[in-house]
Amino acid sequence: MKLAILDRDGVINYDSARFIKNLEEWKPIPGSLEAIARLNQAGWRVVVATNQSGIGRGLFDMAALNAMNSKMHRMLGQVGGRIDALFYCPHAAEDSCACRKPKLGMYQDISRRFNISLVGAPCVGDSLRDLRAAAAVEALPILVLTGKGQKTLQEETKPANTQVYADLAEAVSAITA
Repeated sequence: MKLAILDRDGVINYDSARFIKNLEEWKPIPGSLEAIARLNQAGWRVVVATNQSGIGRGLFDMAALNAMNSKMHRMLGQVGGRIDALFYCPHAAEDSCACRKPKLGMYQDISRRFNISLVGAPCVGDSLRDLRAAAAVEALPILVLTGKGQKTLQEETKPANTQVYADLAEAVSAITA
């Protein structure tokens, strides 16, 4: 099984320093949904692993998160794509949970539920915590320059084997090449 793990905010949809809190704020980055469809068509299973600390901070609730994710699934279906599973951490950073990236809880859950090793699996994110979580499970960290990606590229120390692409569409072209 070929499995790719994607972060959500800043990779699939636009991000905001004020959090993406509702349907109106959830807007796909041009080409991202089509890129996921291309992964699916090339035989890849696609999983989203996303920190959603806005829930823990009281900025939005589960109904809002579910509505945003439903919108994403609907829009993906319109371009022939799908997400096979969605994992999220609802906790704020100070909660010290095991699932908030860069901790490995979500990635370990993905590995168990799909009964697959994540070694070498492409993991696409826009932040250092995405890259560190990927590297810790020996997956392939991929940085996209959308969302927080430009800042991450310029200011942060990345895992040695990090690949860098302009956006999800360019990353998918490399993954499926």
